[in-house]
Amino acid sequence: MYKTFKPKENVHTPFLFFTGKGGVGKTSTACATAVALADQGGKVLLVSTDPASNLQDVFNVELTSEPVEIPSVKNLFASNIDPEEAARVYREKTIDPYRNKLPDSVVNQMEEQLSGACTVEIAAFDEFSHLLADDNILNQYDHVLFDTAPTGHTLRLLSLPTAWTGFLDEGTHGASCLGPLSGLGDKRDMYRKAVQSLSDREKTTLMLIARPEESSLIEANRASQELRNIGVQNQMLVINGLLQSHMQDDKVSIAFYERQQYALNKLPEELKQLKTLSLPYVSYSLTGIDNLRKLVSNNPFVETKEVSNNTEPIQLSKLNDLVDDFTSRNTRVIFTMGKGGVGKTSIASAIAVGLTEKGQKVHLTTTDPAAHLDYIFKDNDKKENLTISSVNPEKEVEKYKQEVLEQAGKDQDEEGLAYLKEDLESPCTEEIAVFRAFAEVVEKSENEIVVIDTAPTGHTLLLLDSTEAYHKEMSRSTGDIPESVKKLLPRLRNPEETDVVIVTLAEATPVIEAARLQEDLKRAQIDPKWWVINQSLYGTDTKDPVLNGRAVAEKQWIKKVKEELSDRCALIPWMKEEKIGYHNLKEMINA
Repeated sequence: MYKTFKPKENVHTPFLFFTGKGGVGKTSTACATAVALADQGGKVLLVSTDPASNLQDVFNVELTSEPVEIPSVKNLFASNIDPEEAARVYREKTIDPYRNKLPDSVVNQMEEQLSGACTVEIAAFDEFSHLLADDNILNQYDHVLFDTAPTGHTLRLLSLPTAWTGFLDEGTHGASCLGPLSGLGDKRDMYRKAVQSLSDREKTTLMLIARPEESSLIEANRASQELRNIGVQNQMLVINGLLQSHMQDDKVSIAFYERQQYALNKLPEELKQLKTLSLPYVSYSLTGIDNLRKLVSNNPFVETKEVSNNTEPIQLSKLNDLVDDFTSRNTRVIFTMGKGGVGKTSIASAIAVGLTEKGQKVHLTTTDPAAHLDYIFKDNDKKENLTISSVNPEKEVEKYKQEVLEQAGKDQDEEGLAYLKEDLESPCTEEIAVFRAFAEVVEKSENEIVVIDTAPTGHTLLLLDSTEAYHKEMSRSTGDIPESVKKLLPRLRNPEETDVVIVTLAEATPVIEAARLQEDLKRAQIDPKWWVINQSLYGTDTKDPVLNGRAVAEKQWIKKVKEELSDRCALIPWMKEEKIGYHNLKEMINA
């Protein structure tokens, strides 16, 4: 369907940026590309700013923020910029001048403003801007590859003049991502040059990496449009993990192949305009130089002996065990959390059905703008004790933006108002607006168990909480937290009432990012009790050599979750069809 991605044939610019949602294979694609280009004779630098980067595991060598030569690949150098450490240094540099000059509560507010994803991304951009803006880099290297690209939101913020003024002296509307930009004044020219390099078709190619899955392709399309709108025009789409064929007598293999083809047939029209290539779904782990070379070679497949999943089986709970636990503990508010594409909506729906079957009165709500719950429960008689609602993120965000602009925007000049509007395009805005809507649902449902599909991060909860304290101490912020939110924050921290279910896949990036999410929540005094590993090939009886190989590879991540991250873990096997309807969801609970 698509030609295979071959770095030697398809790479024509010195700078390459790899972007895509978590778990799509950005790092492995970037590494395989770097090895291929170095093998061709070019001097190559690979830089990762991904918080979940496993570059060190891929190359089996210790990496630092300074380029290190990869011993087994001539001409290849790599560096692993730790974005969390970069953010910490960046945060301290920005806040330090205010310590002992402002009240502790205000400094704490600043620290929380600078603790979110925006700060990490901007700190990372600060690090690799030196590479983009320094002409000497292109004298040293033929190609510089960046594992993880900046978002359009960050680049737009950097282009706004107000970003370079003293934000922390001005105050904010409360839930803001403005803070990370407050210390950039002395780097404006370097950042402008870096952004110009990103937009130069002769210098930079944006590599959009996606899985042949609907959610992954939608995210790739969003990133493509957002970056194209700010001038990053030279883009290429790589469909990663495409199953080339299937076993006729293996039901899992057939269903896996057909599901991928269905997603590709729904490819967004905008992405169809891009040059699109593919990389195959392979059984082997994409670590080690030999496997990376093989992936982009003329023969990426290897003979794979069938491996049994029944040797030393890992004992895990079923979803029904989780439902029984919630029932026995009388849990009243249940959130499902995790990265996009891991199956949060299906898990939330199954939990709600399971609790209803236990005789509980349940209210299930979601933020899915496509009203996915209506689809899941269509043409089925729902039980009397189960009610369903949907929070529309677009409407809630517009409502929230309007409130902020009316309160915080009235005293702004034209430039300040433009900056405030751009700040309201940040991910934090949607998260907070949706959380406010959730709080209203919970407040109206005192006599029901409330199951909520998709929850705010610990960072957002701390922003809301610290902003409340900020109001009390200084009354400087024009933001306002509704009573329903103020009441819900303590309730979320009460383990007698509330629980969070972290949903993941048995793969490196989803597990690593879910672990970071758990730490984020613990920072906000919320301790998740359950993890659910969804759509696991390890839980199937597939004989397909490629899928079976992957099933065996899942074991290390299943063990990591069970032994290191949570003492309560349920596993749901990969299912050949989506569970639609109340009665089918009951089957999922006992799978």
